[in-house]
Amino acid sequence: MDDRELPRAEDDLAPDRPVTARLLSHAISHGEGISLIVQVDGAQSARDAEARGAGALLATGGIEEIRAASKLPIVCREAGGDARIVTADHDGELSAEVELVVRVEHEEQLAEVLERLDPHLLVLAAHDADEPLEHVLALLTDVPAGKLAIADLAQITRAEIDELERAGVDAVLLREPLPAR
Repeated sequence: MDDRELPRAEDDLAPDRPVTARLLSHAISHGEGISLIVQVDGAQSARDAEARGAGALLATGGIEEIRAASKLPIVCREAGGDARIVTADHDGELSAEVELVVRVEHEEQLAEVLERLDPHLLVLAAHDADEPLEHVLALLTDVPAGKLAIADLAQITRAEIDELERAGVDAVLLREPLPAR
């Protein structure tokens, strides 16, 4: 038997973070079709979202009870989730266990964020746009290959989700129950 040591993080051969089933990037890149990130506020809504096919959960409160109720990745705007959505002007550090998700609303923000932070996960938001779907699709054209794009429209229909999927969006944030097929 060989007495070589297994790779360690300091060897740059092992991951910096523990391998976990709660990686948002893994959940949305390895599923079939577009992933749904569903807003939840507690254990019951987390269980309901998971039962309806959510790929991840957008927590608005009760993170620990959500974590106990579901094995899906938890996305937050504050500390405590598996992934954290930050604004384009973010300049702080996150824990190595938390995936960075950067929210952009304009082409200039996207270009600046890609240059400064080079995030793997991007939220393409369109809350103030006259044509939200078209706005997100326009932003998507500037997202480099290899990045994961998450659409964020204030209200969304099933037809719009289907169009986002055809265009190559990886996931969509849902603040309301999933639109019927």
